[in-house]
Amino acid sequence: MNFAYRILFAFLYLLSLLPLRLLYVVSDILFFPLFHWIKYRRKVVEKNLTECFPEKSPSEILKIEKDFYHFLCDYVVEVIKLFSISHEEMRRRMEFVGLDEVRANMEREGKKFCLLYLGHYCNWEYVASLSGWVSEMHGGQIYHLIYNRAFNELFLHLRGRFGGESILMKDTLRRIIELKQQPKKVMIGFISDQAPKIENMNHWTTFLNHDTSFFIGTERIGKQIDAAIYYVRVERIKRGYYRGTFELMSLHPKEYPDYELTDMYARRLEEQIRREPAYWLWTHKRWKRTKEQWLAWKENKHNP
Repeated sequence: MNFAYRILFAFLYLLSLLPLRLLYVVSDILFFPLFHWIKYRRKVVEKNLTECFPEKSPSEILKIEKDFYHFLCDYVVEVIKLFSISHEEMRRRMEFVGLDEVRANMEREGKKFCLLYLGHYCNWEYVASLSGWVSEMHGGQIYHLIYNRAFNELFLHLRGRFGGESILMKDTLRRIIELKQQPKKVMIGFISDQAPKIENMNHWTTFLNHDTSFFIGTERIGKQIDAAIYYVRVERIKRGYYRGTFELMSLHPKEYPDYELTDMYARRLEEQIRREPAYWLWTHKRWKRTKEQWLAWKENKHNP
C-alpha cells in the first residue's frame, strides 16, 4: 500500500502544480468520455433525477444530468489542486460568511462545541479548509473509511492540510469526550446526507420526493454535549469559487423534540438542491433501501 500510495501521491501532486485554468481544460476534456462512453453511474443518476423531479420533462432531466457531470469533472480537478494549493489561494476560493457571529454566540452562551450540518453539495472537500479560518478552535470533520487504502490515505492528507482533524465515524463520541478535556473550543462538520446502514436507520422524513432516512448523529451528539448547531449553506459563486454561509439552527438543541433538527437539516439541504440541482452528488445510491424494507427488517428482527 505504501508504494501504491507514494506513486499515486507523486502523480497527483505533479498534476496539481498546473494552474486551475489548465486543470479546467482537463475537466472539459474528461466530460465527454465520462458522460458518453464510460457512462459512469449514469443509470443511477438518471433514476435519481427522474424520481426526485417527476415534474420535469426528459429534456430538463438531461440538462441537469449534463450539468452535474460537468460539475463532477470540475470537482475532480479541484480536489487534485488541493495537493499543492496555497493557504492564501484557498482562502480566496473558499470563503466563509458568518464566522464572527458564530464566535460571538459561542462566547455569549458559553459553548465549548459547535457542530455543523453539511451535505455532499458543491465542493465539500473545500469546506475542510474551514480549520484555517478558525485557528483558535480545534477544527475537524467526521469521515467514512474509504476501503481503497491508498485513496483513504490521500483524502486524509488533503482534509488535514489546513489543520483539521478527520475523525472516523465510529470513533466520533469517544473523540468528542477527549476533546471536552482540552482548553480549545471545538468545531466539527458532519456530512449527514449519506444512506445509513439498515441497522442504523432510526428516523424517516420526506426528502426529494422519497421517504428518506438520515444519520441522526449530529442531533444526538449535539444534545448530549449541548453544542451550538449550524447549517453551512455552500454555494458555487463561479467556477472554482465557493461560499459557505453559517445559518444558526439552535444554540439549545435539548429544547427540540427528537429528530426535529434532522428534519430541519433535510429541508434546508433539499431547498438548495431544488434551486441548483447540478451540485449535489447524484451518483450515490441514496434510496437503495426503502422504508418498507426497513419496516420488514425491523419486524423480522423482533419476530424471528
